[in-house]
Amino acid sequence: MRLRTLSLVLLACGVLEAQDDFLSDWLDRSDQAKQDQPQWMTPLVTVTPRLEQEFRTDLVVEQTASGNDLVNFGNSKGLELIPVEPVEIILNAPPYLEHNQGNVQDGFGDVSFLGKVRLLSGNEERGNYILTVFLAASIPTGSYSNGARSGVITPTVAGGKGWGKFDVESTLGAGLPTSHNHAIGHAIAFNNAFQYHVLSKLWPEVEVNSTFWKDGADDGKKQTFLTPGLILGRMKLHGRLSAVVGAGFQVAATHYHTYNHAAVITVRFPF
Repeated sequence: MRLRTLSLVLLACGVLEAQDDFLSDWLDRSDQAKQDQPQWMTPLVTVTPRLEQEFRTDLVVEQTASGNDLVNFGNSKGLELIPVEPVEIILNAPPYLEHNQGNVQDGFGDVSFLGKVRLLSGNEERGNYILTVFLAASIPTGSYSNGARSGVITPTVAGGKGWGKFDVESTLGAGLPTSHNHAIGHAIAFNNAFQYHVLSKLWPEVEVNSTFWKDGADDGKKQTFLTPGLILGRMKLHGRLSAVVGAGFQVAATHYHTYNHAAVITVRFPF
């Protein structure tokens, strides 16, 4: 009995040591990946071309054309991981949508995923630039018609360039429905974020967030929002864990828009 107990203890110690080595190696790889790229802040709306490792959740309050506030809890954000140096995977939790309309049922939106592959990068000492490709996918899991009618695959190219404390980050992507193409159409998203690093932890920014529709019910329509915002971070919490908070306000800049304006709040915990 004592020999069996000793064997179990030694086995458990071996498993724990292996897990500790795996975690240490993972964090070393992710640290190296982040050191090989610019240290800019992830914008409020535009998906950064940088590789990041963090947990993130957002809150968005949209004023719709009917005057009601659509509250989006989570905004399709979640866990971001760097498994190997040039790659990031993002596992997004489905958002919860509160419509504040008596005839519209609240519920969860679609589950979504995103993968990044960084093609080129240089940190602030080596050119201050980055080029990345994304592939996002969503699954129509939304409840009470709070999601899309089909899955959507979204390939995207993203890049950025910095000059001292100023940087520009841009993305261009197209949503490709897996079915119901004639009804859904194709949404082409073009986002640009202009940031300036002030003091040690302040990142004021202005974003230009545009969507153009091809085919479907919104064929030929386009909308653009201007999004000024301010992000505070990265603030050390414990060990390698940090905190980032930010807020901004979207204002419609085109005649056609799916909502009038929106407040955006973000909370992130990089590690």
